[in-house]
Amino acid sequence: MTSPRTTNLSLVDTDPAELAVDAIVIGVHSQTGEQGATSGLAGTLLLASGAESIAAAFDGRLTETLALLGATGGPGEVIKLATLGTVTAPLVAAVGLGPEPSGAAPAPETLRRAAGSAIRALAGAPRVALAMPLPDDADASAELRAVAEGALLGGYRFAGYKTRPQPTRREPVTEVLIAVPDAADAGAQAEITRAQVVANAVRLTRDWVNSAPNELRPPSFADAVAGAARDAGLGVEVLDEAALAAGGYGGIVAVGQGSEAPPRLVKLTYTPQNGGNGKRVALVGKGITFDTGGISIKPAQGMWEMKSDMGGAAAVGAAMLAIAALKPAVAVSAYLPMAENMPSGTSYRPGDVITMFNGKRVEVLNTDAEGRMILGDAMARACADGTDYLFETSTLTGGQVVALGKRVAGVMGTPELCERVQVAGDAVGEPAWPMPLPDDVRKGMESDVADISQVNAGMDRAGHMLQGGVFLREFVTDDVAWAHIDIAGPSYHSGEPTGYWTKGGTGVPVRMLVQLVEDVAANG
Repeated sequence: MTSPRTTNLSLVDTDPAELAVDAIVIGVHSQTGEQGATSGLAGTLLLASGAESIAAAFDGRLTETLALLGATGGPGEVIKLATLGTVTAPLVAAVGLGPEPSGAAPAPETLRRAAGSAIRALAGAPRVALAMPLPDDADASAELRAVAEGALLGGYRFAGYKTRPQPTRREPVTEVLIAVPDAADAGAQAEITRAQVVANAVRLTRDWVNSAPNELRPPSFADAVAGAARDAGLGVEVLDEAALAAGGYGGIVAVGQGSEAPPRLVKLTYTPQNGGNGKRVALVGKGITFDTGGISIKPAQGMWEMKSDMGGAAAVGAAMLAIAALKPAVAVSAYLPMAENMPSGTSYRPGDVITMFNGKRVEVLNTDAEGRMILGDAMARACADGTDYLFETSTLTGGQVVALGKRVAGVMGTPELCERVQVAGDAVGEPAWPMPLPDDVRKGMESDVADISQVNAGMDRAGHMLQGGVFLREFVTDDVAWAHIDIAGPSYHSGEPTGYWTKGGTGVPVRMLVQLVEDVAANG
């Protein structure tokens, strides 16, 4: 079951007070202390730029009225006000932007979250305009992109599986207009086009992650990705269980053998026009469509969220669709290993020794460390095919959540490439923090009977996130720069909607991966 991805996005340069829309969104800043104290209030509001004509229509009493309604200007807060004919739109929604920045527009991520909060709060209003603060004396591309992405992602809703209509459920916004000085500006139009492409990829990722695990098992997931990729003009190769066994993909076969739904490996290929810049990028994403832990079974509490353990593969597959549309000047291949980790009489066991695609032999100590097994094969295949840069992303370890929380991904690998990942993540609002790969962690993963064990031989949880990175390093050749991006926390949001994140799959790190590919296309 998928959600509609038909939200229309366009630019307008009409006076916001005269726009024929169902609601108009303006930004407000918080201001406290003596400077802001007035009429007995603890503070007052400052209108952000872009809302001047709306304020004039209210005879200068707009901020006072919003404050009386409880507005504080706090980040993401949305206060609605009936306009009673003062402007064309029947409703004004003021979204908080926090304190006013000195001498600059709000940060792109602030705008992205604000636009997402506003559009989600305005469900039921089909046509909404955003009169948000955008720089008028410098290049506003980053801010405009942020507003557009936030609006498209904040309005996402998974269709779900309910059989009865919900009369109180308001439909998401279907058309978003962004007020700009010049709607015909080519650069601004390009940003809107890009935002639509990338946001659609994020929304598709969310759809896949949010799907019920019985609806999206490895064969059907592979079919969905392959079908979308073919429609986008990408090269597609799908290896079934027989081809995986014949090809020596021991890790993927081992993890998948416990399920009646057999494993798959999907390879997608984007070839740039005129050969591109000569560089090659490989993307790898973990596709465990459901993770029970296998024989090393997980606790029952919260296990249902393990439908999201394919978030890395979903992000990589959808990012490739965006790449096909954006056409960067660099060759990109993607590898999506897919399996369902189930306990059965045919499951792989603790104590098994598995021969991986690159010939290395792995001693299995915990079948719940299955992600690294399928990723090892996929990464080794990517290196065998040839690449200059390898970006792998996965919901790999609970240690990432313990160390960095639910917003910040952990990144390990070649230091220079990890730095590029961090820069790209900061640019798009998907932060990542570089982590080390210490020698003592590798020493703890020595095996008496094989080349390496999956986890610390003493089952020590210390450095759990780092153990995943150390293991994956074994499957990358020395000539390839690589980065492992652990998104165990950021890929799935189990709390209430916030900013442009809705409950469920977030689509992280689609935007980061697209940014990285464009960076390599531009800078090598």
